[in-house]
Amino acid sequence: MTLCFFASWNWCWDNPAISITENVLHFKAQGHGAKGDNVYEFHLEFLDLVKPEPVHRLTQRQVNITVQKKVSQWWERLTKQEKRPLFLAPDFDRWLDESDAEMELRAKEEERLNKLRLESEGSPETLTSLKKGYLFMYNLVQLLGFSWIFVNLTVRFFILGKESFYDTFHTVADMMYFCQMLALVETLNAAIGVTSSPVLPTLIQFLGRNFILFIIFGTMEEMQNKAVVFFVFYSWSTIEIFRYPFYMLSCIDMDWKVLTWLRYTVWIPLYPLGCLSEAVAVIQSIPVFNESGRFSFTLPSPVKMKVKFSFFLQVYLVMLFLGLYINFRHLYKQRRRRYGQKKKKLH
Repeated sequence: MTLCFFASWNWCWDNPAISITENVLHFKAQGHGAKGDNVYEFHLEFLDLVKPEPVHRLTQRQVNITVQKKVSQWWERLTKQEKRPLFLAPDFDRWLDESDAEMELRAKEEERLNKLRLESEGSPETLTSLKKGYLFMYNLVQLLGFSWIFVNLTVRFFILGKESFYDTFHTVADMMYFCQMLALVETLNAAIGVTSSPVLPTLIQFLGRNFILFIIFGTMEEMQNKAVVFFVFYSWSTIEIFRYPFYMLSCIDMDWKVLTWLRYTVWIPLYPLGCLSEAVAVIQSIPVFNESGRFSFTLPSPVKMKVKFSFFLQVYLVMLFLGLYINFRHLYKQRRRRYGQKKKKLH
């Protein structure tokens, strides 16, 4: 908190000497007043401690002196002596009573805390840059993973032909496990608002793919040697090698028209084919789960009825095509917003 004084007469001041010693303000200067040119001086002992470095500003008609308190608190009066000096008068334009001073201190404290909070959290520009960098790296990792799967499957098919279908799982399963588990980040990003993607379609794709990968393929060795694994993995990786680079370029505000068109178009044939291959995998797994009895259970008495896991697989088939409808509708809306024809204005 600061104390402000001003000394003024009808003329200018020459070389004022202003200092604070032992908590006393000393002022001395040559000035022109009612009695002509004279030396004016006063001494003012403060009620409480002040900092011994006064700041003054000289104008044509007055000297402004600013003194800072050592402790920001309310004073009952300005001077140590109870009786106010005759030459001292308050400036009511700057006057603050105790409640005003408290409000001023509270406002300054809030301003200081807000400044510290902004410094700790970072500026909006910094947070945006960090978010873009994080999303860029995530999409890059996913692109590299799915590209490895796509290239591996393609090269093996051209070299081995149909024989490559039957050991697809043992060849690329580890990388597919990694990419699909990492896709959880995508769902969390949508849920907490890091990305603008809707949560439901993102969650449906994440749960559906991981159900096929971990339950249908991962738990049954008989399913791992079937050709359908190739078609499921190939459809997934083909879609993603166009989707993730599109998101990468979006993070750095780039728009490659060819890639954008592929991102909003290639899903039209591939998404239904991928869903169809997943359905084939579920249908082929039903007799395998029935024979092994895995995940089947018997209800407690008095019902004592055996519930086969194949029942849940049949329910899942219905949900699979329901999920296809939801995601297909979402992707179609995205494409329509991007490439839909604008209505012509009637003149």
